Amino acid sequence: MNMPLAKTETASAVPVARPAATVLPLQIKRAPFRERAIARAITIAEHLLPPIIVLTIALVVWEILCGRPGATLPPPSQVLSETWELIVDPFYDRGGIDKGLFWHLSASLQRVAVGYCLAALAGIALGTLVGQSTWAMRGLDPMFQVLRTVPPLAWLPLSLAAFRQGQPAAIFVIFITAIWPIIINTAVGIRNIPQDFRNVAAVLRLNHLEFFWKIMVPSAAPYIFTGLRIGIGLSWLAIVAAEMLIGGVGIGFFIWDAWNSSRISEIILALVYVGVIGFILDRIVALLATIVTRGTAAN
Repeated sequence: MNMPLAKTETASAVPVARPAATVLPLQIKRAPFRERAIARAITIAEHLLPPIIVLTIALVVWEILCGRPGATLPPPSQVLSETWELIVDPFYDRGGIDKGLFWHLSASLQRVAVGYCLAALAGIALGTLVGQSTWAMRGLDPMFQVLRTVPPLAWLPLSLAAFRQGQPAAIFVIFITAIWPIIINTAVGIRNIPQDFRNVAAVLRLNHLEFFWKIMVPSAAPYIFTGLRIGIGLSWLAIVAAEMLIGGVGIGFFIWDAWNSSRISEIILALVYVGVIGFILDRIVALLATIVTRGTAAN
């Protein structure tokens, strides 16, 4: 009677294999298309509505103040009516300086591109030298600090005397105006490279060229692009002022010629274009900085 009982206890002690639990993948529920579209529209509206509202208020105030009898400046409605041909046809070219705004802006941008690129190359090189060498900093930094305080237009007579032509003189003014913030910010960025990075470069026995491209440029890039953004703004300011004096085709000369002919509405239109293009140039450099520094540069 006891033997079958023992067999039953032994059989019950053997573990029974259970089927493995099935792991179901976690499904992330996406918001419906309508909700995502509404959220995107709200985000866009939060960025666009404030400037639109402020601009509308400014135009209304401008219209009220300058629309009264005896006002010295034209209201926005008058500016639009008097400059409508320039707005809708910026590409006309009747020869000489009688050109549309596109050609004046194009000539100014070409001068800025040449002078700014030269300033960027020379500024980064000199800034690297000053930031890396103590002797260079002691010798060059005082001179840089003195020269950078000279107003841009103060260089124009000297550049005209040296080059005898308006085009290279204007480019030199852009160059000498934009180079100082690039030098200073590059030097600061080089001096602020962490010592750990220098120690790693010494352990890896990097040569000067490898140290420059792999250590210096990535570490100092946010500072360099800060100087480049300041430099592009100063370049655009300098060319407008310089072209008022050197003449020829350019947005600065267009503004000065409009003043001599008492075309105030055209001056206002040109100032709008100058401001918009200056903003675009700054955004281009900021976008390039974000790409190169992977978002570490300040926007």
